[in-house]
Amino acid sequence: MARNPLVERLGRRLRWHQSLHDPQQEPRNRLRWLPELRRWQAERLEASFEHFLNDPKRRAAALFFLTDVYGDHDFSGRDANVAKVMPMMQRLLPAAVLHTVADGIELGALTHALDVRMAEALQRIAPGRRKLDAELYAKAYREVGHPRLRRHQIDLIAEVGVGLARAVKTPGVATLLKLSRGPAKATGLGDLQGFLERGFAAFAALGDGKAFVRDIEEAEREVSRRLFAGEPDPFA
Repeated sequence: MARNPLVERLGRRLRWHQSLHDPQQEPRNRLRWLPELRRWQAERLEASFEHFLNDPKRRAAALFFLTDVYGDHDFSGRDANVAKVMPMMQRLLPAAVLHTVADGIELGALTHALDVRMAEALQRIAPGRRKLDAELYAKAYREVGHPRLRRHQIDLIAEVGVGLARAVKTPGVATLLKLSRGPAKATGLGDLQGFLERGFAAFAALGDGKAFVRDIEEAEREVSRRLFAGEPDPFA
């Protein structure tokens, strides 16, 4: 049987996500700074999204981005033999939707990989501190560096959003998502199914999804630029 590049990509991304969250393979998961970093980043993003959250049309999509797109989900408990379950999703869902799933998994993995490096940097530069603030965060951000990966992280955020915006306008996707709910749950892919259904519902209520994604992308690129430049109050 011919290999399917999309299925292989999904499998690789899932395995990467699993290994990154495994404390045996990635001991930095145990760093004490990691939970504090996640807490602080969640608060920062919620503050940055305040104007979206206060807009009734954009609120659902903003919440989806905060919890499902930016969120750092642990997929390590999922069925490890992804090669057997991915062809099932390939049969049930359009390729464009599966590309969005792959982008979402890659985004989660890349975000976690950068977070553990941030936690490691914080341990080096602030071993006696317990709480994070904007100044210390910016210092650790520059210490970790990797501007190309940070740009790619924002690229993936945009690609996930645009992929969902397109899926909403694709005839039959809503029906296919409902049909795949049972098989996805039975094969250990309930998390991915939930991600798609929540995203589809949020973007269906949004209207102009691409404009919403563009606003987020531009804002996050400016924040990253200001952080690397060492500008005061980078989140203003």
